[in-house]
Amino acid sequence: MRQLLDPFLLTIIGAGIVASIFPATGVWADILNVATTVAIGALFFLYGARLSPSETLAGLRHWRLHVTIFAFTFVVSPLIGLGLTVVLNGRISPALVAGILYLTLVPSTIQSSIAFTSVSKGNVAGAIVSASASNIIGVFLTPALVWLLLTRTSQVSITPSAILDVALQILAPFVAGQLSRRWTAKFVNGHPRLKLIDQGSIVLIVYQAFSEGMAQHMWNQTSWPEIVVLVVVCLVVLAFMFTATWWVAKRLGFSREDVIAIQFCGTKKSLATGLPMATALFAGQPIGLLVLPLMIFHQAQLMICPVLAGHYARQTTIGLDDEPSQPA
Repeated sequence: MRQLLDPFLLTIIGAGIVASIFPATGVWADILNVATTVAIGALFFLYGARLSPSETLAGLRHWRLHVTIFAFTFVVSPLIGLGLTVVLNGRISPALVAGILYLTLVPSTIQSSIAFTSVSKGNVAGAIVSASASNIIGVFLTPALVWLLLTRTSQVSITPSAILDVALQILAPFVAGQLSRRWTAKFVNGHPRLKLIDQGSIVLIVYQAFSEGMAQHMWNQTSWPEIVVLVVVCLVVLAFMFTATWWVAKRLGFSREDVIAIQFCGTKKSLATGLPMATALFAGQPIGLLVLPLMIFHQAQLMICPVLAGHYARQTTIGLDDEPSQPA
């Protein structure tokens, strides 16, 4: 069983705390902006080098599974986000409301979705294809959803320069990574220590986001009761998504293995993809508050998923593997 607080997430939280106390200012802020831009480019180049489009296309034969997962990730989840903006507008900070909607628009995780599906004895091959495809598609679809939904329901604005930033900082390195796979894929996939570049980039992005937030007096725009509301909302959304994926998948006649893959891939949201995108999309806006819901949701899923995966694994061990149990 994994520990409740992921060490990497503790590092991220620490970066936010340090930035809130010692934010980068003046020339250091300018240097940090350049370093963050370079880090985001390196991050998405590595994503592109790791993900195999040929394997993804080959695995799409199980199209019902993947369509169901994509529908939860990019249709059901955004609809929940839109509903929450109606309920929460005027009750908590507008930046937090926008952040909740943004949370529902980002793609699924890759590594943890696959890992939890494997521990649960689910359809690992299907999880690999769906989680990978979610991130490939999300690089293009999430910015489009942000422009289509978020700019029309909040005070957040997406300018043409922000779209250009996404193309330069995210899409171009990602495509370059895909094109370089012939020479780089074996090296990148064979050196797990490169994960430190991923994690270091995200910590740097968080520090920059909260440094900018301090310059914009972000903590004066929210309160502890609003943070409590935010935590409750994230937990309720996660519980609803786990229940909905289970119920719908069973009604559609999927096997136990497929139901597990749908649950873990269709409910997760990627901090590793969502944070860099937010930095590119929301430049000059209260990024710290905008990404706070995603950070809280990420920790919640890391706490709940190991418990659920362990439950499914025990069911298999004692022979109760005909179907997974509905989450409580």
